[in-house]
Amino acid sequence: MKRALALLALIALIAIGVIGYTKLMARIGSGTPPDMAAASEQADEIRVFKDKRELHLLRNGEVIASYDISLGANPEGHKSEEGDEKTPEGTYTIDWRNQNSVAHLSLHISYPNAQDRAKAEERNASAGGNIMIHGLPNGWGVFARLHLMYDWTNGCIAVTNAQMREIWSLVPNGTPITIQDKT
Repeated sequence: MKRALALLALIALIAIGVIGYTKLMARIGSGTPPDMAAASEQADEIRVFKDKRELHLLRNGEVIASYDISLGANPEGHKSEEGDEKTPEGTYTIDWRNQNSVAHLSLHISYPNAQDRAKAEERNASAGGNIMIHGLPNGWGVFARLHLMYDWTNGCIAVTNAQMREIWSLVPNGTPITIQDKT
């Protein structure tokens, strides 16, 4: 009986520590973002292939970097409303960035556009929003590529923290992003 109580106490202590650490890291934020790369090195387009779980940065039509990604937990098809856990499909823009994100750095994708909002309104639903390219949740970067084992976001595109720092430096605001279901 004492052994079972000691084990239960240890598990509770570990859980409290993990929760506390995660909250602290979320409060601290992502830290200082990297400097932007020289304009001649920056991407002028992003393409995401949901079927292959890949994100490509392009410059002048040539791939300059590729990343394995995780998507929304319900990745099949186009995002149609808030809470469906789908990653949108279509052409959007990187329109702002957040260095104090709950995930390690994030770049905002301009979803929903007017067509997305209109389709959601037809169904009396909210199109949702706040779709980002981001790193791992603050405090969880140690898990790096393990995040690729399954699609886990609420509709965002996730990469490792190191990859997010590289993407952040290579992608200026205003960069178009095309997200497609099939290659």
